[in-house]
Amino acid sequence: MTFKESHTQFQMLDVTLIEPDPASPRQHIDASAIKALANSIRRKGLIHPLVVQPANAAGRHVLIVGERRWRAAVLAGEKTVPALIRACDPAEVLEVQVFENLGMGLRAPLEPRDMANAIQTITDRFDSRAAALDHFGGTPSWLNQATAAAAANLSPKITALLDSGKIASTGAAVKLEKLAQKNEAKAEAIIGQIEQLPEGEKLARKVVDRALSAEGGRRKAREETPSDATDTPPWEDAPAAPVPGRRLINSSKVKMVARILGLPEGDEEEVLVRLIDEFLALKGEGNPPF
Repeated sequence: MTFKESHTQFQMLDVTLIEPDPASPRQHIDASAIKALANSIRRKGLIHPLVVQPANAAGRHVLIVGERRWRAAVLAGEKTVPALIRACDPAEVLEVQVFENLGMGLRAPLEPRDMANAIQTITDRFDSRAAALDHFGGTPSWLNQATAAAAANLSPKITALLDSGKIASTGAAVKLEKLAQKNEAKAEAIIGQIEQLPEGEKLARKVVDRALSAEGGRRKAREETPSDATDTPPWEDAPAAPVPGRRLINSSKVKMVARILGLPEGDEEEVLVRLIDEFLALKGEGNPPF
């Protein structure tokens, strides 16, 4: 009898009576991802049931699919988990595990903008961002990125590319919108490149990061160049005189912070905005802008 034809029994099983399949193709499991999944299970329980073999002579059920969910449920302190008990021939188990992970359209993630709107709606239910972070079990940076598309006023073109999956993340879409505000021609050129990408390929975020960084560098150079310095090349300009009473910012430290935050190194304003957001989020003060 094939897996498709096998009888299915639903049961709440004791987690101690379940064991992983030693021959499972999933040999590496990300511990941080398990912690995040455990956080979800603590709040909402196990949404998708496991699939296990009928009990063996020792009364234990070997997993067919759902090892990550089982490990996360144990970490979350769950005593029992929902499971579908189905007999599966050992020769077919690997195929079932592979097809389950391929998905084949059985489950598709929300479009980035839809997901951002949904997470923002849930976040707005809490009195502070700190409470929302505790609920999701994420970091301030994660929440900022997760809701970026909801907060940003994206143009129809960029929205369409984000929804089509040709832009890798909401963060990349927001940065592309920011680039359009600084250099519309450059942004349009990148948008044109994205539109020509083959089906299934996405714009790498570093492409937009490099363009933003270059634009920030040009803007900084323009700001530091004296208006009467018409004949002197920018690279020969003397350093600007410090403003009395004003503390100078160490550019190398700004670049270091930018790298840590994953921001363009040449945009000090963006670094400052992100640091303010992170600080307010840690203090649980208000709902800082994205």
